[in-house]
Amino acid sequence: MADAIIQARTRSTRLPGKVMLDLEGKSVLSHVCERVGRARSVDRVILALPDTPEDDALAAHACTLTDFVYRGSETDVLDRYFQAASHFGSTRIFRITSDCPLIDPQIVDNMHRSFERFKPDYMSNMLKPGLPRGLDAELFEYPSLEKAWRQARQPHEREHVTPYIYRNPDLFDIKAHKEPIDRADWRWTLDTEADFAFVSAVYQALYKPGEEFGFADIEALLSQRPALIELNAHISQKVDHLK
Repeated sequence: MADAIIQARTRSTRLPGKVMLDLEGKSVLSHVCERVGRARSVDRVILALPDTPEDDALAAHACTLTDFVYRGSETDVLDRYFQAASHFGSTRIFRITSDCPLIDPQIVDNMHRSFERFKPDYMSNMLKPGLPRGLDAELFEYPSLEKAWRQARQPHEREHVTPYIYRNPDLFDIKAHKEPIDRADWRWTLDTEADFAFVSAVYQALYKPGEEFGFADIEALLSQRPALIELNAHISQKVDHLK
């Protein structure tokens, strides 16, 4: 089992307040927490939020979604993340970001089984192409996070949490998790209005309270309605920090 620590904040360059946007009667953040929480390998969903006044409303909302909320530095996200893990005693950690409202619990569980088999220091499902952007997950043990927290110095290493780990294969045993999927050209993340139009259309078609939908359901929908793919196909990824 592992804890899923999800970082979120109100500020966003291209789509401010995106995690609080409404999807079929619930916030984006609520859906992310629910979908991650359905993974059998996830023990607790922890939210790591900035401690700025701008994020007070987000924090109040977060406390309605989980009992595990930590607030820390807005800019040093690695420190916020490490302190959250330390505060709640996390030993094995999934890192999943709050802009992934289509995250698939089954893929999360598949990755955990792969981690159990190979027992690396760090694993990601985005190191090799295949999955749509927006199904991103990373998995590591607490000592790896602590080592990065102590040794990372560059601003981008502090902002994005894990670059110090995956860019230092001489210091960490790094493994890629690969799903039998070849849809890397699809974009399922949430960073722009066009992304929100796509995600909203998927939720409108597939979401029903109390029921689940995953990758196969979305793939079938897009096969039937390929025009949905074009809603955000023109959007480029702002920061692809796993490259």
